[in-house]
Amino acid sequence: MNVFSRYAPFIQDYIYRSGWKALRAVQNAAGDAIFNTDSNVLISASTASGKTEAAFFPILTLLHEDEPNCVGVLYIAPLKALINDQFERLGELCEEEGIKVTKWHGDASDTGKRNLLRKPSGILQITPESLESLMINKHMEIPSLFSDLRFIVIDEIHSLLRSDRGLQTFSLIERLSQSAGCQPRRIGLSATIGDLDDAALFLSAGSKRSTVIPRFDSGKEIWRLSIEHFFVTPPQADEGREERLATSQYEPPSDTAPIAADPAYGYIFEHTKGRKCLIFTNSREECEAVCQSLRQYCEAKHEKDRFLIHHGNLSSSYRESAEENMKDDESFMSVCATATLELGIDIGRLERAFQLDAPFTVSGFLQRLGRTGRRGNPSEMWLVMREEHPEPRAMLGATIPWYLIQAIALIQLYAEERFVEPPRTGRLPFSLLYHQTMSTLASLGEMTPRELASRVLTLSPFKLISQDDYKKLLLHLIALDHINKTEGGGLIVGLAGERIVNNYHFYAVFQENIEFTVRAGSEELGTIVKPPPANEKIAIAGRVWIVDEVDYKRRIVYCTLVNGNIPAYFGDVPGDIHTHILEKMHSILCEDRIYPYLMRHAAYRLLAARDSFCKSGIKERPLIHLGGNMWALFPWLGTYAFLALERFLKIRCGDRLKLKGLNPSRPYYMEFTMKATEEEFYSIVTEEAEKDFDPITLVYPDEVPVFEKYDEFVPPELVRKGFALGVLDTAGMKKRVLEWKIYATKTRNEGSLPQSP
Repeated sequence: MNVFSRYAPFIQDYIYRSGWKALRAVQNAAGDAIFNTDSNVLISASTASGKTEAAFFPILTLLHEDEPNCVGVLYIAPLKALINDQFERLGELCEEEGIKVTKWHGDASDTGKRNLLRKPSGILQITPESLESLMINKHMEIPSLFSDLRFIVIDEIHSLLRSDRGLQTFSLIERLSQSAGCQPRRIGLSATIGDLDDAALFLSAGSKRSTVIPRFDSGKEIWRLSIEHFFVTPPQADEGREERLATSQYEPPSDTAPIAADPAYGYIFEHTKGRKCLIFTNSREECEAVCQSLRQYCEAKHEKDRFLIHHGNLSSSYRESAEENMKDDESFMSVCATATLELGIDIGRLERAFQLDAPFTVSGFLQRLGRTGRRGNPSEMWLVMREEHPEPRAMLGATIPWYLIQAIALIQLYAEERFVEPPRTGRLPFSLLYHQTMSTLASLGEMTPRELASRVLTLSPFKLISQDDYKKLLLHLIALDHINKTEGGGLIVGLAGERIVNNYHFYAVFQENIEFTVRAGSEELGTIVKPPPANEKIAIAGRVWIVDEVDYKRRIVYCTLVNGNIPAYFGDVPGDIHTHILEKMHSILCEDRIYPYLMRHAAYRLLAARDSFCKSGIKERPLIHLGGNMWALFPWLGTYAFLALERFLKIRCGDRLKLKGLNPSRPYYMEFTMKATEEEFYSIVTEEAEKDFDPITLVYPDEVPVFEKYDEFVPPELVRKGFALGVLDTAGMKKRVLEWKIYATKTRNEGSLPQSP
């Protein structure tokens, strides 16, 4: 079909005014799917390919032809910054036709929200947490707001495929549809989905509709990549090496760094000069450290500060200032950022992205790379690895540059296999079950246990949870006074439950620390956790401040700007790394090729790592003798399979192996003392893995492994069950251990040992 001719006249006029010569492939394919089916639609295309227009051009056309009598489109996005950005884009598109666009999140104006409640129409943009709040606090308005809802657009859907936040989002979509009596189509948008069919099932769960995946030729992707490695102190990996290597052709930095400065930061400083760049880090702590250091470079060189900062603990004024600066094509400021600038937001003509150390996921790498390369230019990322020199007597595992190998693995997995992490399925989300139970009671009021179960337990995220387990949860909540039973046998929120539900932190299902607002005079800087006492220093907003006073009752820290350089702390934790990434890291260490994007230091560091890898014997087998009773195990397993193996060795094999002092460096390797021989190790662990044991045995007898935000309110037996069956990857662990069976009979003849994994 001719998709352009099917568009409403105001859409066609917008395309003409924008100077488009033709629709892109994704827009033709998506238009055909939205116009000619009644299904959900999953649109997967590279960043800046026009996915938003691909979805909204046909959606707005259909609304133009048959105007709904309330909100017609609910747009859900994971970040406020993305909503703010799309608010401007959609506003420009809809303004001439008079279609109202309303944004609804914590930083949005109350006026727009009141106007929408008074006269529901158009497009409502919202985060999952604000949708939760809306369902609880405005539950009487849900039918009038959404009774004729036609579409729910879920942007950056890949960010919701592996977490409780994603399950919360789809629970809310199902609950909203029930309460409003509507059956909207779902439109998922993403640039980084691996298995489209798995994601399509995730999108359609509970909707009573199938999902169509538009297929089209997206053309050839062109990347400009480089990876460089720096030791924090001299010498660098290539010093004294004369071999010629086919390394990256990027120019090395000029040697103008301040004396004793970190060479990695100097490298970033030099190559952001005169350019607009993003500098990604994996944590807010690291983000603060990088920004502090780069600003000190400016000061040492008597240059104007050209670095901004953006992360979730900063005040909205700081974040929005960085966003606006990024959109200015004449700006040559660079922004130090976390995942808050990883998703969707159009930040204009960005020349280059830097990544300090390796991202945790292929998806994250692709999203960060995709921030660049807009407006016809290739995507460009420079990955910069930092490493301390190993101590002279460091154990074997500490001699491998794990981040460097991980960065190469992420790139090669996508380049060679188009691998992206799949959705996490098969979980038992008891924490979320508590949350949605309390939310449902808070919004709908008194319900019988049967009515409550029919509202909550039937939601698609809870399909694996039994009625018996739900009954245990409800009885436990009654005992805690989170739920009260009325004389008529109904259930309502109890007094203790009200204190939880009425706190705005309840709307989010991801873990949050107790945060203190940081103020300098009248300026709000952001938030921190665990504030130090007065006269100590803190780091926030890329600068250092001295604490004048801590108001613990109001949770406010008053401070004054000072010079200095100290680490920040926001409670960040490492990410979830997939097993396939670790397996690729193993194969990279086994190879002998030098990848074309490696720069000189990185190439020589990889050669040294491979040399150590081969000489130590890790290439041939996973268990390495370090001397005496000390051993190191390299299982090449992802985060949750590694965690299962750690517990398997301690709990099920520890006594027979006489294993002590297990010290994990997740998910790369673990060290321990053991009195068993290598042959005995393989025999014992494979024999134990062959048994059909219950994963619950990998939880310590008195342990209640609180893993998700509301696990503390879940019965201990259900917390244990959810952790054992839904968090630990016992199946992946057992599969790897059973692959070691061959070593049990061949440890005396090391020359014949096969490679692992």
